Amino acid sequence: MCNDLPDADAALRFFGQLGEKHPKIRDRVAKNDALLSDVLAIASYSPLLSTTLLQNPEYFSWLDRKRTAAGVRGKDQLLEALARFGLTNSQLEPNVLLARFRRRELLRIFLADIRRLATISEITEDLSNLADAILENALRFARQELDNRYGRPEQADEKGRSLPADLCIVSLGKLGSLELNYSSDIDLLFIYSADGKTSGNGTRGSITNREYFVKLGEAVRKIIDSPGGEGAAYRVDMRLRPHGRVGALALSLADTVNYYKTEAQAWERQVLIRSRASAGDLSIFRHFSNELASYIFASDIPVGEALASVHRSKEQIDKAQASRSGFNVKLGKGGIREIEFIAQALQIAHGGKDEWLRVPHTLKSLTRLADRSLLSEHELTELYDAYTFLRQLEHILQMEHGLQTHTVPENPERRTAAARRMRFDDTAEFENALANNTENVSRIFERVFGTHDLPKAAGIEPEKVSAESSEEYPANEFTAAAKRSRRYAEFLTAHAGEIDTDEIFAAEFPARDYRSELISAVENARTLNDKLGSLRRNWSRSLAEIVAHDLWHPADIKKIKRTQAELAEAAIEAALNIVRSELEAKFSAAISDLPLAVMGLGKLGGAGIDYDSDLDLVMVYADGSQPEIPVTNAEFYTRAVEIFVNALSAMTRDGSLYRVDLRLRPHGKNGAAAISRNAFREYIRSESAIWELLAYLKLRAVGGDISLGNIIETEIREEILARAANVDAETLAAETLRIRGQLRENKSGFRKGREIDIKFGEGGMLDIYFAVRFLQLRDGIPDSPNARSTDQMLDLLREKGSLDADTHSALIEGYNFLSALDHNLRLIVGRTTKLPTADTEALTTIAERLNLFDASGNPSISDLLILLGQHRIAVNDAFLDILSARRK
Repeated sequence: MCNDLPDADAALRFFGQLGEKHPKIRDRVAKNDALLSDVLAIASYSPLLSTTLLQNPEYFSWLDRKRTAAGVRGKDQLLEALARFGLTNSQLEPNVLLARFRRRELLRIFLADIRRLATISEITEDLSNLADAILENALRFARQELDNRYGRPEQADEKGRSLPADLCIVSLGKLGSLELNYSSDIDLLFIYSADGKTSGNGTRGSITNREYFVKLGEAVRKIIDSPGGEGAAYRVDMRLRPHGRVGALALSLADTVNYYKTEAQAWERQVLIRSRASAGDLSIFRHFSNELASYIFASDIPVGEALASVHRSKEQIDKAQASRSGFNVKLGKGGIREIEFIAQALQIAHGGKDEWLRVPHTLKSLTRLADRSLLSEHELTELYDAYTFLRQLEHILQMEHGLQTHTVPENPERRTAAARRMRFDDTAEFENALANNTENVSRIFERVFGTHDLPKAAGIEPEKVSAESSEEYPANEFTAAAKRSRRYAEFLTAHAGEIDTDEIFAAEFPARDYRSELISAVENARTLNDKLGSLRRNWSRSLAEIVAHDLWHPADIKKIKRTQAELAEAAIEAALNIVRSELEAKFSAAISDLPLAVMGLGKLGGAGIDYDSDLDLVMVYADGSQPEIPVTNAEFYTRAVEIFVNALSAMTRDGSLYRVDLRLRPHGKNGAAAISRNAFREYIRSESAIWELLAYLKLRAVGGDISLGNIIETEIREEILARAANVDAETLAAETLRIRGQLRENKSGFRKGREIDIKFGEGGMLDIYFAVRFLQLRDGIPDSPNARSTDQMLDLLREKGSLDADTHSALIEGYNFLSALDHNLRLIVGRTTKLPTADTEALTTIAERLNLFDASGNPSISDLLILLGQHRIAVNDAFLDILSARRK
């Protein structure tokens, strides 16, 4: 098991030390081949993390649960994990707690990194989300302490009314672009909403908001940056704030905006290209970004001036590096910084006239620049490959001992170790790859900056630049539709040339065979990267058609959701096609038949998903079925699911398709990624909880072996109804109420009276979902095979006598309104369950799309809010009436 590792001796030493310090754990690990292989790999790559495991033996079982989890963990997930970690480590000081939590999470992330189970974009996003969660936690803790001393900070609105003041932690640099590495400093700005003073309700009286937020910034920085037993969580760098080292640690929004408009140098505004809100009040950053967009991306800046400004920064870096030995993968010639500067220079030069280029993520920005012909496709591929190679090398170097290093070691032994950790058989092969990638970057860098005449520098004709990077596109229906959606405006603009607008804007959405289109896209590509890219491009074009039609024809929401479900199912089939080809290559065996059923839950199970919906899936395989290869069923199908999830959710230069959520599978996060048909049925029969019965009611075969899936669906439905029949109505109702209440408390996260959550809040969509599923379980009414949506189920329950006319009316009308509101929020604003009550522009657009107008014919936000309130009250009353019923 150690022979294939880059440092077998280190792995063997670690295993010996584990036996000396924790013999029982060593014995348990030795019996778990998969876990043993992973921890030995970690030890071989990172003495730092092997020491962490030895010092924290409880991490072995945690790692065993987390190591196969697919996908990036979001900030909210990490905050939940941090809360649990805090409960079991309540004796620790906040700085120590956060540093230890970060180190534990690095085990999971680095394992996915060295196993190549995630792309470089996913790894850096995971690392960035981890930093965001830690910053958010530190801010909450520090805020509580200061509120206890001084009361909460307050500001006055335009009418003189007192409102809470808040802080936003703005991240810059790699954290700002979601590209953090393992040992990055985090560059921050602290911006508070407005001046004022605190309420004075604390132990030390009132102070000004400026004093309060400076103290708050200092407290957050201390928690994050103070070393504990395992070092500091992060090194915090505040030197990029207004006025640098001599500037105030926190500034008001107005003062910060004024600084960047009137005093900041060009390089300071360049820094803001990679900026976003990491913690605190995100609306502060939105205002900040909107105010400064035209200053960061000026429409009147000459191309040569934009390029020259960035090039001067690079020349200063080169001077500083001239006297240093060894190659620096970040700052050296052809290194990561040159790739970043290529992207940022072209963004500054053209972002003023082309808003679609204004994206902080390096790889995404390079892709968009290529789409505008400011980089060639060949250059894009070279830069993409070089960035991936150099960032992986940077990670390998940093995670050896947890140091902030970017220099490739010159010592022959350490250089060989680095080469082996990069998966090269010998140092010469590694040297060639390093030289080839850096030479490509350097050549493109010199081409872009070689002249201030951009058309010549970019290698394209002047008329092409003016045509494709102009702010104004042809005035047609497509452009008009795009401007109606903040969420999809850039996305639609990117696909403007690919869509037949006459067809898309017809009254009826055109028929599409998504399955054939996406499978053909995959089958015609050669390599895995080509398959993923082709799948994403074709899927994106199809989604752009759906979005454009929806923006132009707002009436038929049900048809739009069904169409999106068809597209998702086609993507699932295309992903399974990739799975087959990858498994055939891995095991050198023909796999003509893959008896794996993809079972959908939630919105997908109801055959109607919406924009930005997750795919809630359970992966089930036939017992005793597997090609003749030397691995177990469990191992084979676990690998199949890993490839499948990666095909759908991995971020590539062409984007990603869906977030795949397997957490509802049997045994949850601790369960196998795929389960056999018989094991699944037995689990439902003997182990499943009531909340699982409620969830699995929506189970539907959505891909793979559909005949197997249909059998599984029938079997599971029978088991669910049999289990429910043995639970008395009172117990079933009590448990349903408990689960619903828990979701409301855990997920809505809103302060009562201030925010309206249309899904998790009282009277929200979950009230309807839980009422329907409770009645289905109580009265033994399964989904109809051809009518699975919530409104169709409400009609069926009325037909079967489970709902009276008044209750049915309250729920069906409430569902139709809330569903339409949710759909339009996703389309116009983005995925959110909170009604953006302060966003009058968005609410006006939504009111218009819902045909809500005042007496003067203007879209009425007032009517929207009144109707929402009425429906929420009616839905919640109906929900509580149903759940208080005891009759069968």
